[in-house]
Amino acid sequence: MKEMISVALIGLGRLGISHVGNLLKIRNFNLGIVCDNKLEIAQEVAMKYGIPQYTERPEDIFEDESIQAVVIVSSTTTHFELVTGALKAGKAVFVEKPLTLDLEESLKIEQVLVETNGFCQIGFMRRFDFDYMEAKRAINEGAIGQPIYFKSISRDPYAPPLSFIERSGGIFIDLMIHDIDLAHYLMGTTVSEIAAFGSIIKYPEFSQVGDVDQALAFLKFENGYIGDLEGSRNAFYGYDVRTEVIGTEGTLLIGSNRKSNVQILTDSGNRHEIIPVFQERFTSAYVNELSAFANAIEQGLPSLATVSDSIRALKVAHAATQSFKQNGVLIPTNA
Repeated sequence: MKEMISVALIGLGRLGISHVGNLLKIRNFNLGIVCDNKLEIAQEVAMKYGIPQYTERPEDIFEDESIQAVVIVSSTTTHFELVTGALKAGKAVFVEKPLTLDLEESLKIEQVLVETNGFCQIGFMRRFDFDYMEAKRAINEGAIGQPIYFKSISRDPYAPPLSFIERSGGIFIDLMIHDIDLAHYLMGTTVSEIAAFGSIIKYPEFSQVGDVDQALAFLKFENGYIGDLEGSRNAFYGYDVRTEVIGTEGTLLIGSNRKSNVQILTDSGNRHEIIPVFQERFTSAYVNELSAFANAIEQGLPSLATVSDSIRALKVAHAATQSFKQNGVLIPTNA
């Protein structure tokens, strides 16, 4: 029987704590230590989940030779130092998207990855969702012919606090980078130009940090095909992620905002429950991506969501932000 992979987790916010539970479900991972910059939170989580060690110092993890892998779920502004520190310490790395906000930092991580012959997987969890994996398989098998149009919607029921928004990189980098990555993943080509627009509908305080709560982008791909993306912080009815890929011989409709397939019919009409938060929509995808991370380490497989994938998406997201600031001018992505 193979030995379990000893893994550490850094960052115990909302998603980080979810990942603690996800890691404990994976047969070939042993979660040995958790880390947060607030030691009392790390201690509380360790005690609750029966994790042997906790710390507020990432260095304790990097210096621990028994730790083979690190899952980084801390603020994006900390990613550069943590990812490079982990790679230089010989740890396999899983890091939530975006890899960094600054493109130069992402390129430096790519260089460190090469220099250390390391492993890094980016948290593009939608790639590991059953519906999107099935859509990718169908496209690869030619079920819809040649994909020619991509359409994606990402709507959050409400916005994070302003303290998060001001360090998030903005709606195109924080929220819509998932849709950009899916565009590359499903269309099999790269966005070459983008025109983006945005407005503030519900959260006037966003103007203080130059962000918007509603955005739209038009895409041109390298192969000449096109698409569009919508990002929203205003879907009060629930969490809503859907994608459409139009091909020369058919169309794929991916995803739903339904919590279940049960409809309730009454004399006032019909209704169904809507997914309330993103963790619920992608519950299995979050487990699947960490399971893929473990399998890649165990079997020496390549990353299924690479640093190069993240850089390509980040270039497009930066171009979208630039376009928005220039009132929708078409911007080359150089991705």
